[in-house]
Amino acid sequence: MSSQVLIIVLFSVVVALTLGITIWASRQNRSAADYYAGGRNFSGLQNGLAIGGDYMSAASFLGISGSIALYGYDGFLYSIGFLVAWLVALLLIAELLRNSGRYTMADQLAYRMRQVPVRSAAALSTIVVSIFYLLAQMVGAGSLVALLLGLDSPVLKNTVIVLVGALMIIYVTFGGMKGTTWVQIVKAVLLMVGSLLITVLVLAQFGFNLSELLGAAAEASGQGEAFLQPGQLYGKNLAGQFDFLSLGLALVLGTAGLPHILIRFYTTPTAQAARKSVLWAIGLIGAFYLMTLVLGFGAAALVPTGEGSAVRESAGNVASPLLAEAVGGGEGSIGGAVLLALISAVAFATILAVVAGLTLTSATSVAHDLYATVVKKGEVTERQEVRVARIAAFVIGAVAIALAIPAQSLNIAFLVALAFAVAASANLPTLIYNLFWRRFNTTGALASMYGGLVAAVGLVVFSPVVSGAPTSLLPTADFAWFPLNNPGLVSIPFGFLCGFVGTLLGGRDGSGERYTELQVRSLTGAGAEKATSH
Repeated sequence: MSSQVLIIVLFSVVVALTLGITIWASRQNRSAADYYAGGRNFSGLQNGLAIGGDYMSAASFLGISGSIALYGYDGFLYSIGFLVAWLVALLLIAELLRNSGRYTMADQLAYRMRQVPVRSAAALSTIVVSIFYLLAQMVGAGSLVALLLGLDSPVLKNTVIVLVGALMIIYVTFGGMKGTTWVQIVKAVLLMVGSLLITVLVLAQFGFNLSELLGAAAEASGQGEAFLQPGQLYGKNLAGQFDFLSLGLALVLGTAGLPHILIRFYTTPTAQAARKSVLWAIGLIGAFYLMTLVLGFGAAALVPTGEGSAVRESAGNVASPLLAEAVGGGEGSIGGAVLLALISAVAFATILAVVAGLTLTSATSVAHDLYATVVKKGEVTERQEVRVARIAAFVIGAVAIALAIPAQSLNIAFLVALAFAVAASANLPTLIYNLFWRRFNTTGALASMYGGLVAAVGLVVFSPVVSGAPTSLLPTADFAWFPLNNPGLVSIPFGFLCGFVGTLLGGRDGSGERYTELQVRSLTGAGAEKATSH
């Protein structure tokens, strides 16, 4: 009971701190630029920390360490993919997008395309990607709190998900981008400190010898040396090998198309600050993902992961908190209770920060792209636009809550990989073509976004993720004909192909005439803060 009381106290401190930041930020929001982009005055370091806070989600802290604990080498693929992905974002997207957009991904696309159809497609894609990502965070929240407080009842787990959803709605409604950014900065610092503490304690148990740690993990797993080699999760057959390739492709290409990461580039005052923020983020995220290696294999070595264990039953999502308890002295010890409560509070802060960022992204797209441009044709005040964004946050939060409740049996790193696949299939081809291909037109943009989106989501629906397997969302049904768990191998090339074919079929619609202007804007930042309309 004492450890549960400690956990509740630390959770309450985290919630109070983040709510305090939100209330402070709500008093600073005086314009749409403040609400959507934090006033564009975050430094490279601040934005880098916030990007890290946005990116190092519950999937990273809970899901990846859990995947490594259960599947060894194959689980570490997530860490590698998430990290390498930042090179694509840095080299191809960050500076150019910051210079040529305003608040959303659609601003950059609509600059030389027809406004209404392009903004509608971009808003839909943003919402779908955000919902997939939100599912992962909400599932993580349910697993974490249920474990810590001993809530075996499905009703109580669902209550936790509803409460997290209510908190994220509050953050977005009142704090906007400024409040969300500061919550993410605080969370990033807490996460790095907490992860470093557990990493040092785990390594200390093995004399700071990584080889000994890996050997102990392999022995405890029951798989022996095979645990440290490919094949535990992927590669057992031809479909598994293709699934491995599909996952890697989605992870590496997905980051550059994630809407909640893309809008972070708009919060900096200059393109140079945007570049610096990505460099800071790469350093921070790189260090963190190296630590997930120790966290995951440490959990395999020190925490039970066999059939019937809490780690196995939660699809790996509680490996990190249980590892913290183990290195603190074990169950029933004061040190174990303190570390379990501390790491769990950090994980909870992680979830709250990321869900706020995702909800804000979707709400911004609904208000700025759909309401202001498509519905009102630009005839709208900033106050009206922000009010619609706040209403949208309520609706999106409710949808995320409703979908997260039946998805609690899935590993959250896996759920995030699906969001990456959708982003890489629908958003990335459109952004790349728009930035680097003069002939690209509105028809091509719509074809790549809708084609990639439909392909990615459609293949997921007819994959073992939804039906046909004991771990599916609908385990009693079987309408799966697509053999891969991740659609990226098919849907990403399909998105690029749709954009190419659509452009050729669409003919010239005036989009090419503004390409030179967009190019100058993307390279110099001239007029970046002005409205982008065509």
